[in-house]
Amino acid sequence: MNRSFLPLLILIQGFGSYGFGEDWPTWRGAQGDGSWEASVSRVLPSAGLSKHWKAELEPGYSGITVSEGRVFTMDRPAHEKENESERVICLDAISGDRLWEYSYPVRYQSLDYGKGPRASITIIGELAYGLGAMGDAFCLEAKTGKLVWKRNLAEEENCKAPIWGFAASPLSLGDEILYHIGAQPLGAVVALNQKTGVTHWKVGKDGMAGYASPLILALGGKTQLVCWGPNKIIGLPVGGGKELWSVPYEVKYGVSIAQPLFRESIVLVCGYWNGSRAIRLNAESGDAELLWAEEDDLRGLMAQPLYRDGVCYLLDRSHGLTAFELKTGHILWRDRHQLTESGRNPHCSLVWTDMQNGDALALNAEGELVFLNLNPKEYHEYWREQVIGKTWAHPAFSDNSIFVRDDRQLIRWELPN
Repeated sequence: MNRSFLPLLILIQGFGSYGFGEDWPTWRGAQGDGSWEASVSRVLPSAGLSKHWKAELEPGYSGITVSEGRVFTMDRPAHEKENESERVICLDAISGDRLWEYSYPVRYQSLDYGKGPRASITIIGELAYGLGAMGDAFCLEAKTGKLVWKRNLAEEENCKAPIWGFAASPLSLGDEILYHIGAQPLGAVVALNQKTGVTHWKVGKDGMAGYASPLILALGGKTQLVCWGPNKIIGLPVGGGKELWSVPYEVKYGVSIAQPLFRESIVLVCGYWNGSRAIRLNAESGDAELLWAEEDDLRGLMAQPLYRDGVCYLLDRSHGLTAFELKTGHILWRDRHQLTESGRNPHCSLVWTDMQNGDALALNAEGELVFLNLNPKEYHEYWREQVIGKTWAHPAFSDNSIFVRDDRQLIRWELPN
């Protein structure tokens, strides 16, 4: 891969076109940052949202991706000890009809929360990439489901599986596909050739994989990967080599789940038991400095925080949706569990629809779609609608619609505009 084109690649990705017809080809959208600029009405129609179609599914945590009129997700068909498998399903985005499916055998053994795959399918052009809970990495033809290549990275790259299985969605970079897989002894991230699956390079040393995809960023004219694992937060050079920087952060049970956020030269990670860390990166020296740490009052879990104009919006495990200043960690307000119910594992998927004005859609763990405004002063809700059963799976947005799933079904709803 030509490294000189990497900064240009990131620039192009960062300024991709927005619109109601924009697809959702990767986890957290085309830009990978939970944004989907769209004109969603602040008034819910009296009849509620309009349902396009419903398709049957089996259990799984895998999010949804949408590309070129096709809808992708993963599940785990009703399993027996002698016939366990994971499955990729592709549906027609207009009708909901099943276009194809691809399955492969897998043994979950004693995997906790073992109902199904975790990672979302990543679409790059005409190819679909995935990662199963036990380390099966694969590439399929997006149109047909035909297998291009498949590897069990857990076995081939000597990876120690996390307690809750491999969960980081594959990430595209140039002509390579990145997996946060925790290869030993040197390979927190493994880069494979997109067309062949052959390992190009490995980088980063950590005890085992975290659950979050790496973050690609350009700093000081160079591209790096920010990776959050069970023991530390690290900056890694593209192509391999020594760590660029490292900040120790050992998290209980290794639950480094939410992808790091990078704004204003600050990397933010939000942990469940051990709280949040803000790390300032110096573009000139390349050094990393711990800016602040909050171990009690800012504790996220799976939900990705959103950022706008110096303020972050995080679903805190104990206090609900929380607004705080990125530079200081100063808390501005909490919603006291208005967005989603309190509980052991509270969750919601947050997506900007109008970042300039602060409008966002949230799918909470109870299966309610909530349209709200996020601003530094207060929590403000426009409307909410029940759209699915209980879920942790990230929804997808495309063509004036939201695509949601639980353990039984995947539904397409039209959004009001």
